[in-house]
Amino acid sequence: MLGVMVGSAALIIILSVFNGFEEMVLKMFNSVTPQIVVEPAKGKTFNPNTAYFNQLSKDKKVYSFTEVLAGNALVRYDTKQTPAMVKGVSNDFLKNKSLDTIMIDGTFVLENKIGQPQAVLGSALQAFLDANPADPFEQLQIYSPKKGVAGNSANPLDDFTMLSISPAGIFEIQQDFDNLLIVPLSFARELLGEPKNVSAIEINVQPGIDAEALKRQVSEDLGSSYVVKNRIEQNQALYNVLGSEKWMVYIILTFILIIAIFNIIGSLTMLVIDKQKDISVLSSLGAGKKLIRRIFLAEGMMITLTGCIFGISIGLIFCLLQQRFGWVKMGDANFMFSNAYPIALKWKDFVLVFVTVSFFSFIAAGLASNLSVKKIDRINQDL
Repeated sequence: MLGVMVGSAALIIILSVFNGFEEMVLKMFNSVTPQIVVEPAKGKTFNPNTAYFNQLSKDKKVYSFTEVLAGNALVRYDTKQTPAMVKGVSNDFLKNKSLDTIMIDGTFVLENKIGQPQAVLGSALQAFLDANPADPFEQLQIYSPKKGVAGNSANPLDDFTMLSISPAGIFEIQQDFDNLLIVPLSFARELLGEPKNVSAIEINVQPGIDAEALKRQVSEDLGSSYVVKNRIEQNQALYNVLGSEKWMVYIILTFILIIAIFNIIGSLTMLVIDKQKDISVLSSLGAGKKLIRRIFLAEGMMITLTGCIFGISIGLIFCLLQQRFGWVKMGDANFMFSNAYPIALKWKDFVLVFVTVSFFSFIAAGLASNLSVKKIDRINQDL
């Protein structure tokens, strides 16, 4: 019973910690990942100035309608330079209230007080360039190839559009995002030579609105010329990794739990040997093999399920205390928001653990209970 209790408690605690990490990571990704994104099925850009998109931007279900123009460019700061993805966004991008949570330096603004454009850098880009948002004199220099230029100019710089912009802040999410340079849409249009087209449209819905239903509607309205994705489809690899890691840990801990559960076979076997005379007496009084087998099966299930219930209760209490007080720390370094292990409780995990223990307990107790009637005829003759 103690072995099953420890195994069940460990499963609940570990699964809840993985849920906490999953929620924390997804919360950071969702701060810059829209609920719905519209991209062209062919090509890199499309014209957003159509009747449908104009109507969609004014839809009451839509909270923010952000036009995005992205492209690769060479970013230089002082004596250092590196290629980066420049992402120009319209003003609706700033409606996202969670942008401040990903900032590690400066502020998330795209214009200063006098209306001059400013950029926000990812932490990986900033680390390479050693850019300082607090320095008002040094600016980022961004180079992008001019469209329609053959590249035969005597001065290679004539083939590039070069613009300067001041860094306003630094954000940190994950490696895939931390090489971004976010700038105003008007700045990106001038840099990339795209006066009308955009790379994508990012949509967030009003609270209480079903984003998945709106995504399906937009996808049907636009047809095959556009690709409409939800958050899972935008970060499919991330969701797959988070899900597979959790299931791998569940499988490993379940094997440990199975070892504890199958100790029931040994315990019940010893009990059967000890109770041979009692089994014979029951048989002589008219008890059938089925009844005797059910007695030992019930005892095995009682032992394991009692341990399971106590283990789930202990795991639940531990998780609630960790949520409330954060006693167990990951270390001195600050990880994302807190250095305490995150906890997120899901009722499906409790059901999963109980069903897992019940299933393997039934198998173990069933195997052991068969021993109780295996030699009952010979025992009756001996007695």
